Amino acid sequence: MNKAPLRTKPKTGPAQVADFAPESMIELRGVIKRFSNAAGEFTVLKGVDLTINRGEFVSIVGKSGSGKSTLLNMITGIDHPTDGQVVVNATDIYTGVTESQRSKWRGKNLGIVFQFFQLLPMLTLLENVMLPMDYVDLYDFDERPARAMELLTLVGLEQFANKLPVLVSTGQQQLAAIARAMACDPPLLVADEPTGNLDTRSADKIIQLFEGFVAQGKTIVMVTHDPSLTSRTNRNIIISDGELINETVSRALPKLRHRHMLEFTRIVEERVYQPNETILSRDQHVDHFFMIRKGEVEVVLQDEKNQETVVSRLKPGEFFGEIELLRGGKSIANARRQQRPRGSVDSSARRFSARDQ
Repeated sequence: MNKAPLRTKPKTGPAQVADFAPESMIELRGVIKRFSNAAGEFTVLKGVDLTINRGEFVSIVGKSGSGKSTLLNMITGIDHPTDGQVVVNATDIYTGVTESQRSKWRGKNLGIVFQFFQLLPMLTLLENVMLPMDYVDLYDFDERPARAMELLTLVGLEQFANKLPVLVSTGQQQLAAIARAMACDPPLLVADEPTGNLDTRSADKIIQLFEGFVAQGKTIVMVTHDPSLTSRTNRNIIISDGELINETVSRALPKLRHRHMLEFTRIVEERVYQPNETILSRDQHVDHFFMIRKGEVEVVLQDEKNQETVVSRLKPGEFFGEIELLRGGKSIANARRQQRPRGSVDSSARRFSARDQ
């Protein structure tokens, strides 16, 4: 009896996600990561929700052991979440995807810059940059050297193209690694401490390159410990003990320790006020400490004839509410949402009154 031919399962890649916002590049939805060892189970990421939009330059910071490298590994597909969903460029990169499929997808859709470069020592800089094109079979074979040389020229290394990595400086090795990361023209670049082993001048050149890529529409996510670099990114995301700190909290209260920011994050609640709506009235007991996420707030004084004087205009990242401490736990002025398009104000659920001091 003839046997029926074996049917192989058709090869599929990562699936497109229908409810992915078109302006988003990265969405992490309830991502949990647990590790198990001889000492037991340890949760590194605790239900992380994060959206990064296209064209943003984002820095991720956190103390050692906070989970930032694990978070980066979720985005790049290097590690697997225990639970939750990771969507990158409208693609679910984990559900029903093999390691080989994810690797091919990664080669075409994102570039990775490592702290220690990870250049292959037996290949020239030009060959290192060509390697991703060979792996994913992108560009015609004869076009790849010219494409690699174009990228080395972009980072200022054209004269070192035929040198081995050991024959150039550490700063030049990192520039070559960036050229390699951009070899397949990915929409997303992820960098793990890209300037950690470089001098100030070399680090500045790296960030200038990143800024140029962002100007071209690329999205960059960078882990760094250097506060001088976080000031040059569009957003600064702080992770503490496996949880993301509310960005309004970190902007409004940057001097707090991360663990204190995390305490605020856990109790913060969002309230939306319409344009010209009163948030606080004079002589009202102040129940909340307000931090502005979007929009602007006017602080207004009224005289005996109810004539108003705007004494301050507060913008996103600023806060108010502590003025109650100046007089018996009551507000000394009115605060209202400015007459602008709709915005919102984040406010802590904790009370800050004179009685608490």
